[in-house]
Order: sequence, then C-alpha cells, then structure tokens
Amino acid sequence: MKNLQELVRLNIWSLSPYTSARDEYQGKDAKVFLDANENPYNDPVNRYPDPLQRELKTRISQIKGVPADTIFFGNGSDEAIDLMYRIFCTPGKDNAVAIEPTYGMYGVCADINDVEYRRVLMDENFQPSADKILAAIDANTKLVFFCTPNNPSGNNIDRKVIDKVLDSFDGIVIVDEAYIDFAGVPSYLKELSKRPNLIVLQTFSKAWGMAGIRLGMAFAQSGIIGIMNKVKYPYNINLLTQKRAMEEVMQYDRVKGWVESILKERARLMAEFAKLGCCIKVYPSDANFFLARVKDAAATYNYLVDQGIIVRNRSKIALCGNSLRVTIGTVVENNALLEALCAYK
Repeated sequence: MKNLQELVRLNIWSLSPYTSARDEYQGKDAKVFLDANENPYNDPVNRYPDPLQRELKTRISQIKGVPADTIFFGNGSDEAIDLMYRIFCTPGKDNAVAIEPTYGMYGVCADINDVEYRRVLMDENFQPSADKILAAIDANTKLVFFCTPNNPSGNNIDRKVIDKVLDSFDGIVIVDEAYIDFAGVPSYLKELSKRPNLIVLQTFSKAWGMAGIRLGMAFAQSGIIGIMNKVKYPYNINLLTQKRAMEEVMQYDRVKGWVESILKERARLMAEFAKLGCCIKVYPSDANFFLARVKDAAATYNYLVDQGIIVRNRSKIALCGNSLRVTIGTVVENNALLEALCAYK
C-alpha cells in the first residue's frame, strides 16, 4: 500500500478540523455546562451529543473484537461511502472501481463527487474476476469496492478475489459487509490489523433491525479512522440515535435470535418460491434476501403491488433481467407472498 499521506488528498491531509465544545471537554465530573451556547432547558436533548460516540464505540469494540479507535459511526453506511470519495479522490481526476451489479450508492457518491466510476461486470454466477478488476485499475484509481454478500445478487464474493486485489492494489479497498451476519463466513474485521489499505463497512440496518435510526459502521486502522473523524460533520450522530443503538447493543442476544429466525425462513421461502409457476430460477443467497428470475418481472411485481405486497424489481440492473429481489420477512409475511403468487396466473 502507498503511504497514507500519499493516498489522502493534500487539502484533506492538511485540513484543520472544526473543534467542538464537546471535543475540548474531556472531564467526567462536570455538572455545569456553559461552553456550547446550548439552551439550559429541555434536558437531555438540549445538549450536543458526544461527537465521537465513545460509549457506543466501547461496547461495539467488545462485540466485534476490534479496538475502539478503529471504529467510525456514520449517518448510515452511505456517509462513510461518501467520505471515502471526499478523502481519497480528487474530483475530475481520480477514479473508483467496483463490481457490477452491486449497491447503487457507490456509483451515486462517485457522481456527486465528480469521480469516474468504473464497473467491472461479474459472470453469470455473480462472481468477479480479480484479473479484470486489476485491469480496470490505473494510476488514478484510489478506491475499489466489494459488497459481500453482494446486493442485489445475495451471494458471498469469492474471498480469493478480494484477497488478490488487496495484495495487488496499493490504494484503498472497501469491503461492504452490510449482510455479513447472515453469510456464514468470517468477517474481514479479522484482517484489519494486517491490512492497512482495508476499510470494512457494516450497519445497524440489517441484522440489528434498526434501519430507521440510520447508523452505519466503518472499521479501518486508526490512521484512516482519524482522518474520517476530521472530515465528518462534528455531530453527525445525534443523541437519540446513540441512545437507541446503545439500548440495542446491551441486548445483543436478541439480534442473534432474529438472525436465526431469518436464516430458517430464508431456506423455507427460497425452496417454496422455486416451486412457483412464475419462477425460472432462485439464485443462492448468503443474505437476508434472495434474487429470483421470473417469467415476467414487471407483471409479477405489479400484481404483487395490487395485493399490497412490495418486493423489488431489479430487471434494469446488469445481469438481473426479469429478476425480483425478495427480502425475508416474518412467517406471516412470507406466507402472504407465497399465497399471492400461488394464485397468480
């Protein structure tokens, strides 16, 4: 990997970050706060939140088995994705490479930041070629994105492909593990200490069941996390989000139970879906959803909407013609889907 200073944009490396009142104050015994121009009434939401989310990071570090200074919290994973472009890519000059099809925000953030986005098409089994990815990289490539399990295909990406890119590319490799809790494979978090060019993304939106609070996680060596903290907005994670997330991480066993239930339902729903007359193929899944090719995705989707059931039509995505993406719901919700499609002519 290149030296971190070589990778980071010069203006970002030399940036003097905004210093908030809560950054300056580190004491534990203060009772009177007259430093941040806050309203003294309406406790506790009258106070600015911890800008570095220290309490929550301490708990997540215990659950994930990584040091607290290797953790970044963002307003969803999308904030961390956007920061990657802002930190490492010079607009109008640099580029990023990603597998295709994959999560759409990698490309959207590239467009917003005026960064060329290079798509490397996967094979018919939704597996990429490391050689094709490396061939797409040039001197101005700063980022490579992998989503594993991948969205919308649902499958784990071959680890050998990711490892080869990590070994061969001297820029930043982002491994998005939004669905890792359903994947049955080790997380790349275990690689952080020996991979200085690795950033791992995870989220509270999937296994944790908290999509509504918009909290994403990024993990990397402390030097990268320090730069992310320098560039982010001072109070990017509000008090209510931090509090709600803390409540959930204190009962982590409940999350494990949800994952077990979803995996059980995933197996059942995929097997039953494959028997439907409208279904051509159900692709293997390591996520909390699956992709299925059907005879007429648009007609099937519209029929389900009329029944009050919403899935995702992914037909316009590369390699996903006439395909629906189906999230695993409760037993009742999954049965409603199957019953509706059994009656579909």
